[in-house]
Amino acid sequence: MSTRRKARRPNHRTGRPRLLSEEVEARLVAASRTGVAVELAAEIAGISRTSFLRWMARGRAEAEAREAGEPAEEEESEYAALYEKVRTARATAALRAMANIRRVADGGIVTKVTTRRFRDSVTGEIVEETVEDRTSPDWRADAWYLERQHREHYGKDAVVAVEITGLGGQVGDDEQPVDLSALAERLDKSLFAVEYPPELEAGNVVDAEVVDP
Repeated sequence: MSTRRKARRPNHRTGRPRLLSEEVEARLVAASRTGVAVELAAEIAGISRTSFLRWMARGRAEAEAREAGEPAEEEESEYAALYEKVRTARATAALRAMANIRRVADGGIVTKVTTRRFRDSVTGEIVEETVEDRTSPDWRADAWYLERQHREHYGKDAVVAVEITGLGGQVGDDEQPVDLSALAERLDKSLFAVEYPPELEAGNVVDAEVVDP
């Protein structure tokens, strides 16, 4: 017997209804397919969260043991089957949710369809025209995905490291690091110190015409 399989607690009670019935399994799988939390899936199936997690742990241990080439234990088969079904169901829910996120990010979702009929002024025939309103691409959906799927780089707590080097490439060992304060001061002078003609400063020009040179 595999040491990775956890021994079941002996059940000394007799006549106790079997918790993992076909109906309970079906409810757990159906709930998992929607993507709800483990607690809610267990509640929908009418069992405790502890029981659900214990069954899944036993199923995972049995599945991993079989993958490692160890002989199957028939008494653990039902838990292994539940584990595989629930895992597939939750993966299906994640795939569906990811597809919806991508649709929102890419845009183009039809939100309204308008059809109108009118008479063509040239041919005199009745023409039918259909116009579709579609959503615009939404970058926030991509940001949501990156923040959660690549948390180490794009999460709210991620540390952004910025290295400023010389314009010619990498800073050599004999070069001095960039003085950020001085750089900021130069940018402020060059980008924001705008000089206007005296007549505009005095407010004497009421209207002007722009003529291409």
